[in-house]
Order: sequence, then structure tokens, then C-alpha cells
Amino acid sequence: MKLVRYEGNPILKPRGDHWEAVATFNCAAIYRDGNIHVLYRATGDYVRYVSRLGHAIFDEELRLVERLEEPCFGPDLKLWEMSIEDPRLTELEGAVYLTYVVTPTPSPPGAVRRRLGIPKPMQAAPRTALARVKDFESFERLGIITPYAADERDVVLFPEKIQGRYAALHRPSNWVGPGYPVERPSIWFAFLDGLPGRMYDHKVIMEPEQPWEGKKIGAGPPPIRTGAGWLLIYHGVDENSVYRAGAALLDLEEPWRVIARTPQPILEPEEEYEREGDVPNVVFPEGAVVVGDELIVFYGAADKVCCVASVRLDKLIDYLLEEGGTT
Repeated sequence: MKLVRYEGNPILKPRGDHWEAVATFNCAAIYRDGNIHVLYRATGDYVRYVSRLGHAIFDEELRLVERLEEPCFGPDLKLWEMSIEDPRLTELEGAVYLTYVVTPTPSPPGAVRRRLGIPKPMQAAPRTALARVKDFESFERLGIITPYAADERDVVLFPEKIQGRYAALHRPSNWVGPGYPVERPSIWFAFLDGLPGRMYDHKVIMEPEQPWEGKKIGAGPPPIRTGAGWLLIYHGVDENSVYRAGAALLDLEEPWRVIARTPQPILEPEEEYEREGDVPNVVFPEGAVVVGDELIVFYGAADKVCCVASVRLDKLIDYLLEEGGTT
């Protein structure tokens, strides 16, 4: 089974000559009051590769209602935030929360550096922070939530408590090899002792299995509750650094238990806007909403533009249960 691309892709492209001039990609999404709010990563300069978040609003038919002229959220240098990257949005207990990646050493992708002759800087490990979205113009920073020294980029909150506790999925890229239960970057589950809070009781739930995801995997949008389990859209990267998307079902009460998992990707780079860009051959899902019976997935393509693909939710669940096996 494959997701069906929106015929109007890409839905967001770079524009202007300032903060979003060179790339607009990796978009979070949330559905509220009949509209889909999208926060997307944008950068306007390859030499100073600083990312900020833009805000766009779409209706249920994916028609653009509004796209703000200025960034809605940017780095705070007082907090050593040099770049704001890869947002995810979760509605939890009546509030909207944003997880986002911060790094003190932002850098353009390798292909861009080589093309422009930009040297590779020494890089510090990225971490993931949490903010409360009071509206889509005001953000209350709550601080770093990932473990100290963990190289984290793919952190998503569950939209409700698990066994009475806050919970998240995360992907510590450097928790591999001796001393760890996995050899390649994998998806972990953790409880949190608050929002913000400390992660604890870490469990590996998914490791790379198939060749298309053999190098590493990571969570995409926050999990979606269904009658069959938590639906997780995730990304997988093969040994040639091609990014694809898969899906899994996690147990509702014990999400570290995988019920089913797609053996083949449900989305992979095929269109020109996915195969050519700042990072070629990338589809990177970060947002998902359910409108009626449709699951609408928002993804970054080639680290350049924002796109959409969809599927009937019940069809995807049926496919997972029929083809994804059980554990």
C-alpha cells in the first residue's frame, strides 16, 4: 500500500529573499476548528544556515488560507538556540505542545556545502526542547526534555497519558553499540515525570529491520489513537541515505509493544521534488491529521519543500493488520 500524493504538491515552497528564501520543509500539522495549522522549518541563507518556523493555515481541502509573512518562532541566543528545526505538534490535555530540535552548530547539508565550498564545522549533538503553543504566534519555552548528551532529533509526545503518565517516543542516535541493546539508531519509548520533565524508563520498541530502513529509523508525526492501536508513521533510511516512510501499530496500553509494522514503505521518493533538492531522495513525515475518514500526512521533500500525501485511515489499519504481522 502506498499513500496518494496531493495533486497540488508541493504545498509550500521557498519565497522572498529573507528568512525562507532557500528552503521550506519538514512540516508539523494539527487540525483545529476546521483548519489545518502547519508549522514548517525554513531557512534563507546557506552560509548562516539558521532555521526558523513559519506558520501556514490550510482548509480541509488543502487550500491555502493564510501564510504568515514573518517567522512565528525563532532561536533564542540567550538559551544557546542557534537554530529551530524539525517541529512536531501534539494536542494534550487541552493544550498544544511543540517539540523542536535545537543545535548550537547549525550547518547546511553536505551536498550544499560541497557545491558552495562551505567547510564542515565541528558540530555539537542536537537536543530536543518543548514549548507550549498559546496561540500560533506565542510560544512558551519549557526547556530541553531529552537526556543529557543524547543526540536527539525525532521526539514526539503521545496525545494522552499512558498508564497515568506523560510519554514520548524518541530516537537517541548515539545510544548504539556496546552498552546499548541496539546496533543502529532505533525508536525508543520513555515516560516523562512532567511537562517539561525528565525522561525515564527507556525501552527500545522498534529497530531497523528491512533493507529500506536498514541504516536508521525515527518517529514521524505524534502517534494517533485508533481502535486497533496507536498508529505511528515513521521514517526509515537505507544504506544509500534514501529516506522513506513506513507505518506501525503500537499497543494502546503498552506502546512499547508493536502489534504490526509495514514490511514495505508506504511513501518513497519518486517525484522530481522528492528526488532533487538540498538533500536528494528524501520524504520525511512530521505531521499528520485525520479529517473525516482520511489520514493526511505532511512531509518534507528533499529538504526543500513541504508536501502532502493521504490514505483512508481504515484501509491503512487493515493493511497493517493483514500484512504487518504481530509480535
